[in-house]
Amino acid sequence: VDRPVRVYADGIFDLFHSGHARALMQAKNLFPNTYLIVGVCSDELTHNFKGFTVMNENERYDAVQHCRYVDEVVRNAPWTLTPEFLAEHRIDFVAHDDIPYSSAGSDDVYKHIKEAGMFAPTQRTEGISTSDIITRIVRDYDVYARRNLQRGYTAKELNVSFINEKKYHLQERVDKVKKRVKDVEEKSKEFVQKVEEKSIDLIQKWEEKSREFIGNFLEMFGPEGALKHMLKEGKGRMLQAISPKQSPSSSPTHDRSPSPSFRWPFSTKTPPSSPANRSRNESAVTYDISEDEED
Repeated sequence: VDRPVRVYADGIFDLFHSGHARALMQAKNLFPNTYLIVGVCSDELTHNFKGFTVMNENERYDAVQHCRYVDEVVRNAPWTLTPEFLAEHRIDFVAHDDIPYSSAGSDDVYKHIKEAGMFAPTQRTEGISTSDIITRIVRDYDVYARRNLQRGYTAKELNVSFINEKKYHLQERVDKVKKRVKDVEEKSKEFVQKVEEKSIDLIQKWEEKSREFIGNFLEMFGPEGALKHMLKEGKGRMLQAISPKQSPSSSPTHDRSPSPSFRWPFSTKTPPSSPANRSRNESAVTYDISEDEED
């Protein structure tokens, strides 16, 4: 009650990831007032009991130290927790997932901790572990090798043979060509789509203009259009000019010659003025044009 509960969590913490951080978060939140001590095993112990690591021990110590849930890091932590180690660091509880951890000739290295009532179980984060990350790298080895070659690493640094290096460079060029072709296809599709949209818009505008043009044409030249009314008015004025009406009966009477009728000679010669040509003029054919014939 008068001091923080000292909780100890240990591990390899290679390729420190979110699964590690969540486990340490659970250990930190076991009690309202917790002092979290994290033990990280050395390269020698890890390589002997578990296998080769991607990160060396100094990199792993540093990665754990920068986790916000960690209060203290124990370097070169023991593989099996002894009573002396627990007493030295005044450890109250040990936090780890509840799955039996068989190693160093034991079915469960935390068995004696569990029997002492000092074990606090945590939950593993599914789908993420150091082994999962390494599996992804091995599975996609060619992709990562090509990526690092492109970023300036040498084939010697990547332990890539001369033939594989050339193969990766060729694959990189092929992928670039494919990407360019894909970009051209996408741009051409966008262009065609824009042209279609504009053509549809043009067709709609043409249809609207054509309807307007047809309507104006019918208003002018249709059966009841403005042109017919204009022709009727013009015809009436022409008839009135050709055959004007007689003077009204109320006007003063005096000798007046009748209005001459319009005569259309079918002869191109001018009327004769001498008596000698009068006989030919009399024989010229003339017609009186009536209203019906004018129509």
